[in-house]
Amino acid sequence: MNVSCTGFQAPFALKNKAFWPKGQVSGLLLLAVLGFSACNSAPEEQAAEDALRQAPYDPVTDTLRFAGENHLRNVTQLTFGGENAEAYWAYGQKALVWQRRNKAEGLNCDQIYWSPLNPKYPKPLELNRVNSGQGATTCAYFLAGDQRVIYASTQSGDAACPPEPDRSKGYVWPLHADFELYVSDRDGANTVRLTENEAYDAEATLSPKGDKVVFTSTRNGDLDLYTMNPDGSDVRQVTTALGYDGGAFFSPDGSRLIFRASRPQTPEEIAEYKSLLGEGLVKPTAMELFTCKVDGSDLRQITRLGGANWAPFFHPDGQRVLFCSNHLTGSYPFNLFLINLDGTGLEQVTYDEAFDSFPMFSPDGRYLVFASNRNNGGTRDTNVFLAEWVD
Repeated sequence: MNVSCTGFQAPFALKNKAFWPKGQVSGLLLLAVLGFSACNSAPEEQAAEDALRQAPYDPVTDTLRFAGENHLRNVTQLTFGGENAEAYWAYGQKALVWQRRNKAEGLNCDQIYWSPLNPKYPKPLELNRVNSGQGATTCAYFLAGDQRVIYASTQSGDAACPPEPDRSKGYVWPLHADFELYVSDRDGANTVRLTENEAYDAEATLSPKGDKVVFTSTRNGDLDLYTMNPDGSDVRQVTTALGYDGGAFFSPDGSRLIFRASRPQTPEEIAEYKSLLGEGLVKPTAMELFTCKVDGSDLRQITRLGGANWAPFFHPDGQRVLFCSNHLTGSYPFNLFLINLDGTGLEQVTYDEAFDSFPMFSPDGRYLVFASNRNNGGTRDTNVFLAEWVD
C-alpha cells in the first residue's frame, strides 16, 4: 500500500475467495433461511429485505464486531487476505473503488480496483482493475455518474513500482514526484492525465456536488491542499501553513473540508520536516484534524490529542467527524473515533487490538466501509469491511 496517501503499510498476501469463510455475519444466514435468490421477483426481493429489517438483531452471531462497538452491527468482511484499503463508495451507492497490493501474487505496489456492491446483500469484492497496471497507484475516488474514477499514478515516470522509502529515517511515507492525477473509465479506458509537473500530486477526492476535486500537492515546495475542477482546470491553493496537509474530504453539503495536518513548531521539528520533504519523505507520527471552508477560510483545529489523528470523514449530519487515531498509546492500536466539529464529545467507535482506519459513510448514511486487521488469522493482512451504522 502506498503509504503517502493511506498512512499504513504492512506485508500482505491476498487470495480473493468466492465463498464466505466461517464466522461471517448473521445477515447472510438470514438470507439463506428466507430462501432469497437471484431468481426472486422484485416483490419477493422486497419481502426478503423487509424480513431482514424486521428480524431481531443478534449480537452473538455478529462475530466480526468487537465488544463496545455500539455504532456498528452486522460487520461483514468484503476482502480476504492481502493489503486492501481506502475503499470509497460510488455516488449511487452501488459500487466501491479501492486499492490493493499482494506481493505473493507479484503485485508489488498498489493498484486500483472497483467492484459492484449491494450493501443490503454484500458479497466478496470482485477484482476489476481500473488503472493500467504500470507504476504505483493510490487514492482512487469515483467521479459523479460513477462511470469514471480519479486516482494518482506514477506510470508516467516508470512502469515499475517505485522504490520503498528509506526506513533509516524512521517511519516515513514516500512522496514520489512521479505521482500525477488521472481520470479513467472504470475499465481503464479513456484515460486522461490531469496534472503534469515535477511535484507530488495525489490524495484526490470529489465534492458530493460533483463540481470540485481537492488534492494534496508539493508544487509550491510544501504539502498543501488544492482544489480544481474535475477536468483539471481552475487549480486553487487552499492551505498555506508549513506542514503536511492531506487526506481531505468534503462535508456533505460540499461547503467545508476536513483533513489531517502536521504543524512543526520548534526549530528542530521544522528542520526535520524540511529535510525529509527535500528527500521526498514525510513523517506522519504527529497529525491533528483541521477543517476549513473550501476556499481555505475559517480554518479551525478540531483535535489536540497528540499522536497520529488522520483519515477523517464527515458524519452525514455534517456536525461530527469519524477518524482514525492512536492518541491513547502513541503507537498501536489504531482505532476509529467520533468527535464534534468543535472538538467536544470524543467517543471511541472501534476496539481493535491492531488497526482500523479509512472509514467512509455510504451516501445514505446507513452503512460504513472501513479497513481493518480484524479476522486476519494473526497475520498482518488488512481487509475491507462493511457495517451497518447505528447512531
